[in-house]
Amino acid sequence: MGRPRERHEAGEQDLFRARLDQILNMNHELVRLARTIDWPVLEARFGEVYCDGPGMPPLPTRLMAGLAILKHTFNLSDEVLCARWIENPYFQYLCGEEFFRHELPFDRSSMTRWRQRMGEERIMVLLQESLSIAVKTGAMKPQDTRRVIVDTTVEPKNVMFPTDAKLIHRARERLVRLARKAGLDLRQSYVRVGKLALIMHQRYAHAKQFRRANKSLRKLRTYLGRTVRDISRQIAGDAALDAIFKWPLYQASTVLEQRQRQRGRKIYSLHAHEVECIGKGKAHAPYEFGVKVSVATTLKRSKGGQFALHAMALPGNPYDGHTLEKIIPAMEDTIGAEIERILADAGYRGHNAPQSHKFRVFTAGQKRRVTPAIKRQMRRRSAVEPVIGHIKNEHRMGRNYLAHTQGDAINAILAAAGYNFSLLLRWLKAFLWLLIAAFLNRPKQLAA
Repeated sequence: MGRPRERHEAGEQDLFRARLDQILNMNHELVRLARTIDWPVLEARFGEVYCDGPGMPPLPTRLMAGLAILKHTFNLSDEVLCARWIENPYFQYLCGEEFFRHELPFDRSSMTRWRQRMGEERIMVLLQESLSIAVKTGAMKPQDTRRVIVDTTVEPKNVMFPTDAKLIHRARERLVRLARKAGLDLRQSYVRVGKLALIMHQRYAHAKQFRRANKSLRKLRTYLGRTVRDISRQIAGDAALDAIFKWPLYQASTVLEQRQRQRGRKIYSLHAHEVECIGKGKAHAPYEFGVKVSVATTLKRSKGGQFALHAMALPGNPYDGHTLEKIIPAMEDTIGAEIERILADAGYRGHNAPQSHKFRVFTAGQKRRVTPAIKRQMRRRSAVEPVIGHIKNEHRMGRNYLAHTQGDAINAILAAAGYNFSLLLRWLKAFLWLLIAAFLNRPKQLAA
């Protein structure tokens, strides 16, 4: 695959079509943002994954990066973004189009493949670019990034709430479906009685008749166990069938053996086995199923708003304090400056920050080395909570639809970048009105 053919302002004219810069409001915030983004830097960084070779060249970097920015800034799915892109000339201008297009120059799956090709490390460039634009436009000062607030949250995965009965029933259904596709003749599929047992389990559990519910659950376990043993006997000695059924049988056996309150790794979703059960102590959601994410923001609220400085997925549900060894160097690489002070909640006690930053971390309830100035700053620690709320509710981190562990990491970064770009759009719009007001209110010179 060769390198993408990047689009640059050519200034072409067409007798039958009007250029976008001739029909758009050039003071619109999306137009101003498109002119502020350093597209050559993005093209150079994202272009590192390509090499010169035969084949059709990929889609332009500005098009794909612009789509990623629009998707998470305006909280749009891939399908809705495709529909909006066709209708909105400002979206097309941001993506580098010079003339209005009536058809998509890309496919919906092109965004999925582009995200997977870029990976977590290069997607971080969009977050860095949002912070660079904030400094460039005056929305944030460089010294604002020296003191930060760090906290963790949960990025829920797009899975149903797991219960033993539903997982067991779904594992048996998948095995039966795969067996029929492979041409195996099962002794019994348990389609009808399995569905009835699941329905009765849910009814008994809802009525709090747990003895009867557990009896239905044992039936479901029996049906799954019989199906697993039947398939295992039929595929014994066949290497091709063994390769097909190896992972589904492993998942079914794990679901069959796992018990409540057991320690260690458990399966909570068959199609997203990376999902973890995380308890954050919330009254309305005691347990959430997804991945833990670290979010950092500035201590001082900048002129343009409370910007997100860093976001990173933390698979494995680590202790909050044991994430700083990895988070702090990554955060300094993102902002391009050394951090002077880090404020965190009590969950970061006993942290493993690097030796150079060991005495720069202050946690809630700490007494030693806490001066009156630091004590006043600790009152601002909760400023990270609304940032997390906006990122989750308005920029697609409240429910992650991207697959696998890589999808968890990419979605967290893009959500933080989309939040920053939304603040920048608001800042560019307000800044334009300030310039207009200053121009209208300037003193008029009297004629001589």
